[in-house]
Amino acid sequence: MTKGKETYYATTPIFYANAEPHIGHAYTTTLVDVATRFHRLKGDNTYFLTGTDEHGEKIQKAAEANNMSPQEYTDMIAGKFKSTWDSLDIRYDDFVRTTQERHKKVVREILQKVYDNGDIIFGEYGGLYCLGCERYYTDKELKDGKCPQHDTKPEYRSEENYFFRMEKYRPWLQDHIKQNPDFIRPERYANEALGILREPIGDLSISRPRNRVPWGIPLPWDENHVTYVWFDALINYYSALDSKNLIDEYWPHVNHFIAKDILKPHGIFWPTMLKSAGIDIYPHLNVHGYWLIDQGKMSKSKGNVINPLDLKDKYGVDAFRYYLLKDMHFGSDASFSEEGLAERINSDLANDFGNLLNRTLGMLGKYTEGKVPGITKIEEIDHDLISSFTKLPEIFTEYFDNLEFDKAISAVLEAIRKANKYIADTEPWVLAKDENKKARLETVLTNCVEALRCASILLEPVMPNKTRELRKQLGIKNIPFNLASAAEWDLVPVNTQTQKGEPLFPRIDLEALKEETVVKEVVLEHKPEVTIDDFAKLEFRVAEILSAEEHPKADKLLVLNVQLGPEKRTIVSGIKEWYKAKELAGKKVIIVANLKPVKLRGILSEGMIMAAEDEDGNLSISSLDRDIISGSEVR
Repeated sequence: MTKGKETYYATTPIFYANAEPHIGHAYTTTLVDVATRFHRLKGDNTYFLTGTDEHGEKIQKAAEANNMSPQEYTDMIAGKFKSTWDSLDIRYDDFVRTTQERHKKVVREILQKVYDNGDIIFGEYGGLYCLGCERYYTDKELKDGKCPQHDTKPEYRSEENYFFRMEKYRPWLQDHIKQNPDFIRPERYANEALGILREPIGDLSISRPRNRVPWGIPLPWDENHVTYVWFDALINYYSALDSKNLIDEYWPHVNHFIAKDILKPHGIFWPTMLKSAGIDIYPHLNVHGYWLIDQGKMSKSKGNVINPLDLKDKYGVDAFRYYLLKDMHFGSDASFSEEGLAERINSDLANDFGNLLNRTLGMLGKYTEGKVPGITKIEEIDHDLISSFTKLPEIFTEYFDNLEFDKAISAVLEAIRKANKYIADTEPWVLAKDENKKARLETVLTNCVEALRCASILLEPVMPNKTRELRKQLGIKNIPFNLASAAEWDLVPVNTQTQKGEPLFPRIDLEALKEETVVKEVVLEHKPEVTIDDFAKLEFRVAEILSAEEHPKADKLLVLNVQLGPEKRTIVSGIKEWYKAKELAGKKVIIVANLKPVKLRGILSEGMIMAAEDEDGNLSISSLDRDIISGSEVR
């Protein structure tokens, strides 16, 4: 069914330490964590590396902006990445930092090898330089004259640097990609790399003058220059193993996982560097797409970066991990929305997976005193169910090997839905009424327990906490826990005592979530770009709050009755967390008076109250002097 024990070495990019982790970082790292956990489940010898890239001009400037030394600043950022991965239940084997001596030592050794091989020369170069990417761009690579990653105009720079003779290895790399179809996956990214290689790629500037960029690793043959950040950072995948004498064991089995924006450094720079240094080329570069927000890439400059910990705290770490893996097809872009996350929780986890557990435990408690009765009377419908689950490990493995993680999860969910249908078709509640059908009832209930056990094993890499809790509620102990055992049936001992607990996946109130989204817009947490013409259309007026009361259908909303000149209006506002209803009567506030009325949880809101938000997220409404006439225009 499954292959023998293999070795699996998986890496994330080492993330640039100039900002805190966001959902893009979380996706790649969670993905590698899931892939590594799956290989552990198979019994493979695994190693998982992540870390932070901490040198370069951009780091130096970020540290200066925060009144810190570069080392202090990178210590802080690296700590935030580590704590975020801990919070997301990421279980890496090593966290490499490019400021560690173990890494710098190997960088210097490889630089010296490439230099001794005659592949590093000194020269002067002038070109368009993006500080965000810390690399030069050609005119062809720019989009409308701007960096395609940062949407900023690069600056022209000219300086003396050392250059790696990358162009020398272009024909070799072309042949290597063509002869090894699995080298860069999916295929579209191999084709993209070949597209780059159709024309001369030039030589790569691999140093920066130390008097301009002191924060870096000095070149071993010239202390006046420091190593270019990409030549430094890429070596981490090798240095982390070399520093622990693990090269022979893991390097032949590398699976790099990256986002598509860094394909060129990993697919062009890195293999040619390795070739020059006489190091074996990594076997796989796996490239995923972007998470898009409102159909655009997340960007700090655009203000649409999502903090993964906010979602983890709100929906639970396992549900968040599940959404990331289920809703992105590897290699393609995917659209992120909090509503989509909530809908996925409701449909797959609450309605299907959680429902199967709740129904099974409920019937066991009602009909067998909570004990697993055992299988005694098999019918054809049972064979169909059993086959649906016992063949899953082979299907699951094939999908994982092909990087089709979403399809692997979907295959398990399809089997879970069959188990729910199995309950509907076998009608245990009817069987329970006939003493002569006791054996049949016991078989049906035990089959449901086995289905849950198998599903929990396969979904363990994605949702390690919830699947462990599921097995705890089923009373499962001392049963083999590996991929092979998911292909077996009837392993739960007879009379195993189950214990129903809290629902694994409480349903999300989608109406409340939509309301919350509107509330965020009301309190100005959502800040769309507007022109002066757009702003001129808004009508700001003074209104007096006559009375306020809690919204009968929403925990975070207040219903305000206000006087606006000669008319009275109702405004639904999301300020309940900061104001009590009885405190608001008599206050004069500023409202946007010409918004289209909208229903919020059944009550028509005829305007928006203005509020300010401090650094801690606390709100304060704009209260005015009492002698200002209600209805006055605010200019």
